[in-house]
Amino acid sequence: MSFFRVKALRRIAAQSYRMSELAAELASDRPYLTLVVDDLEQRGLVQRTQHPTDRRCKIVSATPAGQAAAARANAILGTPPPALLALPAADLATLDRITSELATLAHED
Repeated sequence: MSFFRVKALRRIAAQSYRMSELAAELASDRPYLTLVVDDLEQRGLVQRTQHPTDRRCKIVSATPAGQAAAARANAILGTPPPALLALPAADLATLDRITSELATLAHED
């Protein structure tokens, strides 16, 4: 499964979304997101249901299998690789400082 599909699944597992809200959250265009959600639905990881008050839109939510897959993805993505864990504390502190600065610069653009 592509990283974008995993990213979408993790978001959907955290909360249900309207397709338009999910597209905005993921900074994706709607046609591509529809293809992604179609694929996740075919895999049995998400389901679409009618919005309770707006017949024009669908709500996307995770199935139990989708919740489990998202939890597995979160565990994998939350576990640093062994090479990173082997770094000395001073190197980890330097790496943390550099990545924080890069994140700050990225948000300024």
